[in-house]
Amino acid sequence: MRLPLIIALALGLAACSSDPTRVDGSGAASPQTGVSHAKIYTIERGQLREAPPREDINLAVTTDVWQRIRTGLSLERHLEQLVVREKLAFYARKQEFLDRIAERARPYLFYIMDELDKRDMPPELALLPIVESAYQPFAYSRSRASGIWQFIPSTGVRYGLKQNWWYDGRRDIVEATRAALDYLEKLNAEFNGDWMLALAAYNAGELNVQRAVNENLKAGLSTDFFSLRLPRETRGYVPSLLAVSELLANADRYNVQWQPIANQPHFSIVKIDGQIDLATAAKLADLSREEFRNLNPGFNQWATDPDGPHRLLVPVSTGQEFAREVAQLPPMERVRFQQHVVRNGETLGGISQRYHTGLDALRQANKLHGTLIRVGQVLVIPTGGTPASAPVIAGRSAATPATAGPGPVAGGVKTYTVARGDSLWSISRGHGVSVAQLCAWNQINPRTTLRPGQKLQVRDDVSSTPAEEPAAIQVAYTSPPQTANYTVRHGDSLWNISRRFGVSVAQLQQWNQLGHGSVLQPGQTLIVSQPVADIQGA
Repeated sequence: MRLPLIIALALGLAACSSDPTRVDGSGAASPQTGVSHAKIYTIERGQLREAPPREDINLAVTTDVWQRIRTGLSLERHLEQLVVREKLAFYARKQEFLDRIAERARPYLFYIMDELDKRDMPPELALLPIVESAYQPFAYSRSRASGIWQFIPSTGVRYGLKQNWWYDGRRDIVEATRAALDYLEKLNAEFNGDWMLALAAYNAGELNVQRAVNENLKAGLSTDFFSLRLPRETRGYVPSLLAVSELLANADRYNVQWQPIANQPHFSIVKIDGQIDLATAAKLADLSREEFRNLNPGFNQWATDPDGPHRLLVPVSTGQEFAREVAQLPPMERVRFQQHVVRNGETLGGISQRYHTGLDALRQANKLHGTLIRVGQVLVIPTGGTPASAPVIAGRSAATPATAGPGPVAGGVKTYTVARGDSLWSISRGHGVSVAQLCAWNQINPRTTLRPGQKLQVRDDVSSTPAEEPAAIQVAYTSPPQTANYTVRHGDSLWNISRRFGVSVAQLQQWNQLGHGSVLQPGQTLIVSQPVADIQGA
């Protein structure tokens, strides 16, 4: 169905002009109608090479990626279903939210749509990060899902997303998009081409969806998405995508606008041949730290991973010059190291904390297989060359998934040891920061229970933190709320119900108009709400 439409639109375009624009080898798109693809530059042994242009997929028919998506929408939107209409009503009231979505998606949307076209996958999937993460590259959920595609650590590993102290591929736009589309293709094949079930499985897991299908088959019931008994969050997840698709397809009907995003590449991919300090790279690309990290959100620290990926994204307009500058950069200016002489009583773990560098990074830099060091030994300490290259996320082990940080900031990072009776609120008040900032720096949820002796990272200077940070916390509250009822049982208390549903006692009291000290009665019905994005990790 899409191919005849594209051909017809292309012929119509040709009828209006004797010189229809096709993609040339420059990697630049025509301001009117040209579609091109992200340019790729490779640096090997100090030599700059430019990859040959990829064959064009189709003729461009629009200057706006949203319109490009709109013309290819193919999934049935099931407006007869009440849950879809409810989601649609919510999103239709949120013009400011849609504006933020467009701004966040601007660097990534063309690339994602390009990848979908290469695989002949439904363009609706370019809208999936809206439901998953509101297109926030640093989004981090309570289930430890990360990035715009919201991979949990284990699924990320299954699909080749590297996760260590230096780097988290779940946030890497190129790698995570590849993994997400691989996963969605696999799910679609498993469910015999049913994209509704594939999307449900992306959210709930294929085993859960297959189990629901089998139960309905056994009972002689229909196995379409709306007939299955699925987790509550999944029952709202797929309708959310259908609602966003409907809102894009018929924006005028719902009196909303989608801010245009140019139908041309936003970034070039520069393949470098080794580790580089990210502050140095940002300077060479003539970008602010925030602009650079939003294009390269996969890196956790002040430098790229020594073992790769050796690849950076920069604006398409500066890609060639950036690649040339990096190729000419002397090795000693790529990454700077300090030296530390081991003193009596010091441990490798203590030294790593002192310099805000990872234990694995220290071992790697010094070719150590364990943690044994000796007095007088000289250690090489990997660290940024300028205050601007302070750690993005400090002090995490390779086993711990990285999450949103406020980015490289000036000022120091110190370690706070949790004492008995501490809470995130009391610690934040004592250090003049917000709970959200503490959570982002330490990759924890606001409802995390602290334990005595736990180490927390605290920044000295947070003046450069963007107003919307941390994304991991902010995104969790930008989607429509789900409301559910809970029937009180014998032995229940507000505290254990709040723990069960991942909300606070204060929220339960507010939603149910309960005062302090209220006694619950068995059989009593309580309203329990949760933010949608909190429960929609892949």
